[in-house]
Amino acid sequence: MCCLREVDDPRRPSNGTLHDFQEILVIAMAGVLSDCDTIEDIAYWGRRKEKWLREFLVLKNGVPSTETFLRVFRALDPKQFEVAFRRWVAGVVGALRGSVAFDGKTVRGSGSGGETAIHMVSAFATELGIVLGQEKVASKSNEITAIPELLKALYINGLLVTIDAMGCQKTIARQITDQGGDYLLAVKGNQPTLLEAIETEFIDQYQSEAVDRHRQARKSHGRIVGQIASVLPAQGLVDLADWPKCQTIGLVDSLRKVGDKESNFERRYYISSRALTAEELAAAVRGHWGVENRLHWVLDVSFREDASTVRKDNAPQNLSLLKKIVLNLIRLDTTDKTKASLRLKRKGAAWDDDVRMTMLGLTPL
Repeated sequence: MCCLREVDDPRRPSNGTLHDFQEILVIAMAGVLSDCDTIEDIAYWGRRKEKWLREFLVLKNGVPSTETFLRVFRALDPKQFEVAFRRWVAGVVGALRGSVAFDGKTVRGSGSGGETAIHMVSAFATELGIVLGQEKVASKSNEITAIPELLKALYINGLLVTIDAMGCQKTIARQITDQGGDYLLAVKGNQPTLLEAIETEFIDQYQSEAVDRHRQARKSHGRIVGQIASVLPAQGLVDLADWPKCQTIGLVDSLRKVGDKESNFERRYYISSRALTAEELAAAVRGHWGVENRLHWVLDVSFREDASTVRKDNAPQNLSLLKKIVLNLIRLDTTDKTKASLRLKRKGAAWDDDVRMTMLGLTPL
């Protein structure tokens, strides 16, 4: 990943540095790809795979210690690391289509020992299943401040940006349209006037032929999920001065039943600057909900992010991004034609040197 060369070494040369900074990053990335979830794992794996690493790296003073890896990730500028990550994603993905979901996740393990747990907002390309970028929520703030910063850093022209009710803000809607994208925003009690107007319109128009509806039921892993999506034109109902280019209001009713348990019913309302059909609304909402399973759950279960005990300085943020880089590498890999899970693909990279070399794009010295 040549973009990593744009990240500055945070260490002071005057203090003496035994290990090359770029090599540290490559070893860390290779370690996480090879099923390592902690700094200790990475350092130990590096020592065990030193012979293989020397095919691609000089390693003048061998593999760094756990303490060296930790010092580097604590000091590494997360903004620079993030910029390099976004540039890499843009280069390997090219032109995107479909939806980008913005959603937040707290890295719970980073909050132990008196430290406040960090909260990260990620932009997730729902069709490809990859992360486009992340932004840390500032201390004593919330996602409303982080979303605009992440939006600013991304090219969203022609994309549908989906955000839950926290991001249903007039300034965010305007920023999305100003950047050439479309928005699909969940509407809840934080926008009471808008919510009441949409609820009333769907009640009044319940029997109207103007309502476009799409029904779908899915069965998976002993769970049945039924969904009814409905859309109406926003014209004359939504103030375009507040919600620029708004064309659609939406309603999604979902009924979920797991085994013999009682059904769980949920009703959600939406606004969008795109003229969505009911079927398109249903697909976009499912894509947004999918972030929980395809990103947050994967980070927690496959990468054990919440179990991490790294808490100091920039280390939690940088390690969170490192795991997302590896997640993208796996999702973008086209060489493995099997339908192996992400967990098994990481184990495959750990077991097979050639697989790991190909996925990382390494070339021998």
